Amino acid sequence: MKKISEFEKGHQYFRSVKFKKNEERFKKLVEEGQSPRALFIGCSDSRVMPAMITGSGPGDLFIVRNIGNFVPPFSPDNDFHATAAAIEYAVTHLEVSDIIVCGHSDCGAIKACFEAHEPNEDNIHTIKWLQLGEPARDMARRSLPEDSLQAQRDFAERASVVFQLENLLSYPPVRKRVDAGTLFLHGWHYDLATGEITYFDEMELEFKPLGDKV
Repeated sequence: MKKISEFEKGHQYFRSVKFKKNEERFKKLVEEGQSPRALFIGCSDSRVMPAMITGSGPGDLFIVRNIGNFVPPFSPDNDFHATAAAIEYAVTHLEVSDIIVCGHSDCGAIKACFEAHEPNEDNIHTIKWLQLGEPARDMARRSLPEDSLQAQRDFAERASVVFQLENLLSYPPVRKRVDAGTLFLHGWHYDLATGEITYFDEMELEFKPLGDKV
């Protein structure tokens, strides 16, 4: 209850200070609707704050968060697909111009991909979801067979971002707009300890500091 009461106090501060400061912007967003600049696909990790690390304000980002910032491949079945639905909505309805897939350091999902897990009724969905990180894990093991487990995990965190970008291209509306030059995909990695974001340079196939991007 103490933690919840802290959230309640935080809400009161938001209403009295932050909301007041941006009241006109919030009203405009209600009247005109949202028109976010980008779709941000990030991890559910509580230490990753999309708006904070990008300096974004209300209405700037359409955000999808899940374990591992994974993007499941397009699957045209009649099942429930939350991340897929959000991608389709952002690309076809909101018509965002950019999609950012942002991984991060010390990622629990990537760590879990290197561990053995026995499926049971308490983790059946988690175990299935972690399969989306296995290609990156396998690449890390092949690329760094003699390196430490930590080095392999660090490699996998970044490799996974690239694999998720590839999965994005399996969505027909994403592929269509990327080919038309109206949608751009970005792979980022956020370092929790330093606050630095690096981006994937597809020409040189490496991650570089975001501040160096021209």
